[in-house]
Amino acid sequence: MFSRWRDRFTATGAGRAGPFSGLVVPPSAGVLGCRVLDPVSEPVQQAEFVVTDSAGRKVVGGETDPFGTVVAVVPAGEYRLAVTAEGYTPFHGSATVTAGGHCGLGDVALQMAPPPALPEPGDWDLDPMHTSIGFTARHIGLARIHGRFNTFAGAVRIADRMENSAMHVVIDAASIDTAVKMRDDHLRSADFLDVENHRTLEFYGDRFTHRGGSRWAVTGALTLKGVSRTVTLDTQYLGIGNGMEGETRAACRATVELHREDFTLTWQAMLARGIAAIGSSITVDLDIQIVPKA
Repeated sequence: MFSRWRDRFTATGAGRAGPFSGLVVPPSAGVLGCRVLDPVSEPVQQAEFVVTDSAGRKVVGGETDPFGTVVAVVPAGEYRLAVTAEGYTPFHGSATVTAGGHCGLGDVALQMAPPPALPEPGDWDLDPMHTSIGFTARHIGLARIHGRFNTFAGAVRIADRMENSAMHVVIDAASIDTAVKMRDDHLRSADFLDVENHRTLEFYGDRFTHRGGSRWAVTGALTLKGVSRTVTLDTQYLGIGNGMEGETRAACRATVELHREDFTLTWQAMLARGIAAIGSSITVDLDIQIVPKA
């Protein structure tokens, strides 16, 4: 297959029309390419690739196209190609690119990676000293404001089948912290979290869906300012390890995008030319460690 791709590229270099007729290759450069396949020879889309030079410096990187193809125009020289994809073992290969030439690595077959071991069934607690709940919001259409909640508690009940597990997190709304007191006081006011009447934010997730590899979706109800909405945490499970004192720990990262209007957080100020002071969406990022319940 890849030889046919190479022939088509060579033909376009001779001036004939083809799918790569718009690819410009400087005289001192060449083309490095391959096709990334899974164990049943299907293309792996959006696999990440990085090309590094002989000194280990990144030259170019990106994602495979819908056909699993990697194409990079690089100066002549010696290179290393690394390809990674969720749920697969990484690929590393060497290539020599000559000026005006084409170096094709052919079909690169990725192998399935064994999933990390899941936590043992039972009750687990969030470890607040090794867990963070942060968020980012767009400011005046340009920069991002970062914040976090400093006080929270939570528990996870791991079922015999992970899909039947559940988690419950309670956050102290008044512990919001963006490192600016005036802004934090405003966020605690009735314009936003209204902490006098709604002291906590709560998430109860009771639907765990395996998305392949280490990816899970955790779906449940988020209650914020007295309004409950169904949200799904895009979660990467990081596995199990041991802490400094030998205790068992499990870890994951999760993210979710919330729309303020869904939770009646509708306060807004408009700047000149109709630019909103605060963006309509908020991204929440969680880094979580859990330990067996004492």
